[in-house]
Amino acid sequence: MSRSNGDAVAGVDAGFAPDPDGARWRYLGPLNFANAAPVLAATTEVALPGEGEVDLDNMRAIDSSAVAVLVALKRRAEEERKPLRFIHAPAALLALADVYGVGPILHS
Repeated sequence: MSRSNGDAVAGVDAGFAPDPDGARWRYLGPLNFANAAPVLAATTEVALPGEGEVDLDNMRAIDSSAVAVLVALKRRAEEERKPLRFIHAPAALLALADVYGVGPILHS
């Protein structure tokens, strides 16, 4: 999956990057209002990770849009009847998810 240019002003490329075998995805860069729509749109071009795991360890500069993107991915997984879990979520992301009442989605 191509990573979208999420922050053109700062020249930061961000997005979900699948492993070569498609078993896992990892997120690289910021995920916020500035890039959430193109990042989410890019995910529709590929199958969900085969092992159902999305590593968020390299996610930076998040806001509530990051929570919305992850909730949308979780809904897609449920619709496709596939497992999806998020690992290594940043503490700030977990706190935002708790504020919005969707914390259990991220606490895997």
